[in-house]
Amino acid sequence: MVETLAFVADGTEVGGADLTDDELTDLALSAGLEQPLDPDAVPLALYSSQSPGFLPMWYMPPVVARAAGGWRRPLVFVLIAAFLAIDGFGLCITYGQLVAA
Repeated sequence: MVETLAFVADGTEVGGADLTDDELTDLALSAGLEQPLDPDAVPLALYSSQSPGFLPMWYMPPVVARAAGGWRRPLVFVLIAAFLAIDGFGLCITYGQLVAA
């Protein structure tokens, strides 16, 4: 089942219940292929040529890497080492209290 759609592209209202895959297929197949494109439409190829990845930039921008500042990286390493040491001694700290596992 798919979320309810309120309107289709031509402005007709689709019922208030969830749409099945068959109903969505019927809607897609009934769409007019010869309808003129919107004058403001921009081809997706224009966007895909601007981005080096698989997805266009407007859909999913790349992750911006930040250098971890002076105190963050050592803190992360200390926390990871502490959890590994706790596990190595056979202890458990799941609920915030150090207990024997």
